Amino acid sequence: MAKILATRQLTPVTKMFVLDSPLIAEAAKAGQFVMLRVHRDGERIPVTIADYDPDRGTITIVVQAVGATTRRVDELNVGDEIPDVAGPLGSPVEIPDGGAHVVGVGGGFGAAALLCLMREIRARGNVATAIVGARSKDLLILTEELKAVADHVEVCTDDGSAGFAGFVTQRLAQLIEGDPPGRPDQVVAIGPMPMMRAIAAATQGTGIRTLVSMDPLMVDGTGMCGGCRVIVDGQSRFACIDGPVFDGHLVDFDLAIRRNKAYVEQEKAAAERQACATAEVG
Repeated sequence: MAKILATRQLTPVTKMFVLDSPLIAEAAKAGQFVMLRVHRDGERIPVTIADYDPDRGTITIVVQAVGATTRRVDELNVGDEIPDVAGPLGSPVEIPDGGAHVVGVGGGFGAAALLCLMREIRARGNVATAIVGARSKDLLILTEELKAVADHVEVCTDDGSAGFAGFVTQRLAQLIEGDPPGRPDQVVAIGPMPMMRAIAAATQGTGIRTLVSMDPLMVDGTGMCGGCRVIVDGQSRFACIDGPVFDGHLVDFDLAIRRNKAYVEQEKAAAERQACATAEVG
């Protein structure tokens, strides 16, 4: 059980939670996740650890309300308790030991996962650059927090309302060509599946190691359901137990994107049932 110590509404559908969870905070690393269950009879959902503080015994998560369970999470407030929080799960991001320029690319609410990643990159003696993107300025999240832990923060918006006018892939391409802060030695992409596929394509053939987080595929977090199966270098892997981070140049994104859409209708139906139940109670 984890008590909610603080919350912050980042966008109309995205909320940040600081949880009292000392054991997880002590063991957590960038790239790992936790499994949440809001009530005893509910489903479990995987949520990436955005940040952790072993001294305070807290972890930070960011949840986007897109389905029935994530909407229930976003209804929680300070003082409420989440009955089940298990973790840290998954393998951490592999970070160079020093002297490298590592670029983290966060799309949408995936930018939250860059917080602890940027901090760990700098702690290893590397240069940390965060490229964060959203459709518009009002959908950008945690840019100020990222400035505190990264050497450089590059903001991109599709409509040009803030920072670079264009996609994160376009800004990354400029860095690869030598634009300040310079060509990366490694790229880590976290966000929507199409964005990660585009990042991997942008670095293909450049010699730049590119890692992607396949957490959008995860379902039960244990490998038992098989829902997060992904083909990496021609071999079947499970995002929750073998990842969630893989070499982006070896991932079969066409298959991964199809699998990511497998439960869209069920998720939509569950969200509609919850909305009806909430309306009846109200």
